[in-house]
Amino acid sequence: MSLRDYNEYKRLIERISKAIINANVSHAYIIEGDSCIDKEAFAKDFIKAILCLEEPGFGCDRCVNCRKIDHDNYEDMYILRADELSLKDAAVSGLQENLKNKPSAGNRNIAIIEGADSMTPRAQNRLLKTLEEPNPGTIIILLSENTENLLQTITSRCIIYRLGNFVQSNQNDKLAFAQKIIDMVLEGCYFCDLKETLTKGVKDRKEAFMLLDGLERLFSGDMAGDDTGAMRKEKIIENVRYVEEARRDLLANVNYKYAIRNLILKIGG
Repeated sequence: MSLRDYNEYKRLIERISKAIINANVSHAYIIEGDSCIDKEAFAKDFIKAILCLEEPGFGCDRCVNCRKIDHDNYEDMYILRADELSLKDAAVSGLQENLKNKPSAGNRNIAIIEGADSMTPRAQNRLLKTLEEPNPGTIIILLSENTENLLQTITSRCIIYRLGNFVQSNQNDKLAFAQKIIDMVLEGCYFCDLKETLTKGVKDRKEAFMLLDGLERLFSGDMAGDDTGAMRKEKIIENVRYVEEARRDLLANVNYKYAIRNLILKIGG
């Protein structure tokens, strides 16, 4: 995609494009948004806009740089992804060594750090050194669901872009699954049936977080309605609280299956 395709983010895209065209690109960014939003795709489109040979400021999706970035084979782009729980110090250390290398395809080294808010405190302090003294041309993009989990010394050195409400196909799928769970609860389905549906639809912690995001978004949207719906507003508020409790359990490394099933029992209670 080109940045022009993000119609829901028109003002943000105008700011980003203007900064790129005016050669006012920072060395560090944070892209924040919930787990339903494909922040990595946005980060790559952002990078394409910076490195595009034909339409700098937006990206053309045609030139060699844009095509390489789309296929994850641009020589000077490094993507660091979290394991199931967190980003460790060793992973950040390896990235730092890569960023010391002289760029081979241009004059910039690019790093995308997925799940940046899951970095251990030691990893964050290590990354801070690179943010304080980056090599010339380096761009580091942190992808985060909650910047409050990042050190203030890190966020203060980054430009923060917050994404929300841009509906993509994967987001629609997750919202549809969350709606299915809500419907099953309202219809009084047996817990064994709910458990089977959850087992098929939530296969890891990341998908558990996606379900929580979808449930919270649907419950919050219902708040705009009246009291004649399937759930009273008091019950909706209570369910949002249950979702947040489940989120805290996941962040505390409680088994994701237990956290989600416990949540469903509370919502259905």
